[in-house]
Amino acid sequence: MPVDRSCDARFGAVRDAFAENFASRGEVGAAACVVVDGRTVVDLWGGHANAGQTRAWTRDTLVNVFSIGKGLAAACVARLPLDVDAPVARYWPEFGAAGKGEVTVRQALSHQAGLPAVRERLPDGAMLDHDLMASALAAQEPWWEPGTAHGYHTNTFGFLVGELVRRVDGRTLGTLFREDIARPLDADVHIGLSATEDHRVADFLWPQQPMPELPAELTDRERMLFNTYWNPPGLSGAGVVNSREWRAAEIPSTNGHATARGIARVYASIEDVVEEGRLREATTEQVYGEDVILGRPSRFGLGFQLTQAERPLGPNPGAFGHFGAGGSLGFYDPQARVGFGYVMNQMGPRWQNPRNRALIEAVYASL
Repeated sequence: MPVDRSCDARFGAVRDAFAENFASRGEVGAAACVVVDGRTVVDLWGGHANAGQTRAWTRDTLVNVFSIGKGLAAACVARLPLDVDAPVARYWPEFGAAGKGEVTVRQALSHQAGLPAVRERLPDGAMLDHDLMASALAAQEPWWEPGTAHGYHTNTFGFLVGELVRRVDGRTLGTLFREDIARPLDADVHIGLSATEDHRVADFLWPQQPMPELPAELTDRERMLFNTYWNPPGLSGAGVVNSREWRAAEIPSTNGHATARGIARVYASIEDVVEEGRLREATTEQVYGEDVILGRPSRFGLGFQLTQAERPLGPNPGAFGHFGAGGSLGFYDPQARVGFGYVMNQMGPRWQNPRNRALIEAVYASL
C-alpha cells in the first residue's frame, strides 16, 4: 500500500506502523500527523477514499471524525465567559424544565447530566435539526440523578454544548470554531461542511447492517441505551454518514470533518487557543470509573477525554483529547509537547483499536 509524503527520519517507526495498518490491520484509507514542539515531524496519508478503492486518499482528503468533535467543542466552550458551576439554565432557561434547574455546566460537560438520550421517539432525520434536538433535550427528564453517575453522552453532547455556546456567544458552535480556531490556525477542520468541499471527502465505510428496530419490551435502562444510539434512526451516522445533509449539519459530537493535519494543528496549538487557567480546568479530572452507558471505565475533564490506564494517550499523565468512532483520534501531550491527529474511513474497534494504538506507541518510541 503506497504511503505518501513526509516523515522525519527519527520517526520512521511511525511510518512503519502506519504502513502496517494497511498490511495487516484492515486499513483502507487514512492519514496521520504528529507535531512536536511546534514542528511537524510526521505527515502521512495513503490508501483509498472510497469502498471500490478507485479514488486515492490525497493530502487534502477530509473524512468524518465522529467524536473527535467533542474535544473541539470542549475547546470552544473553554474560550467562553461562563461559570462552569452555574446552572445550565442560567444561560439556557428552557433547560431548567423536568427537574433540571440545578444541573450545572460542569455536569453537562463531564457526562454527568443524565441526558444521554431522548425518551420520546423522534422522527427520521431529527438529528439534522439542531433546534428540534435542543428543545427535546431541554424537555427531557434526566435518566439518573445528575451528579450521581456519569455516562457517555455519545450523541447528545454536541446538541447540549452547541446550544450552550449559542446562548452565551450568539454564534453556532460550528461558526465559532471556524472563525475563532480553525481559520486563524489554518486548520482544515469543519463542524458543518460546505458543499464546495464534497469533492475531497472520503466515503466512510460503515459496516452494512440493517437499522435495528425498537424492541417491544424494554426495561428503562435498555430503553436508555437503545435511544442513546438509535433515537432518531441515523443519530450516530448509520445510513446517512455520507450524505450531503449529514455533512452540512452541525452535530459537534458526531459529524466533524477533518484532515489529520488539521486535527494535529489544533491540538498542537491548544495552549494558544485556550487561556492557561481555563485549559487547566478543562483538562482536570471530573469523573473516572464505570461509565453507565459504555459499561467500562471512562475518564473525562470538561469535555475532553483524559488519558487512562485502560486506554492511554501515551505514557504521560497529562495527555488529553478525544477518540472518534472506529479509531480516529486527536490529542495533546503537554509534557512531551506532542499534537497528534489520526483519521481513517474504515470502522474499527471503538475501545481497544490496534491501529491508533500502534501509531501512539511508535510516536513515543521515537521521541
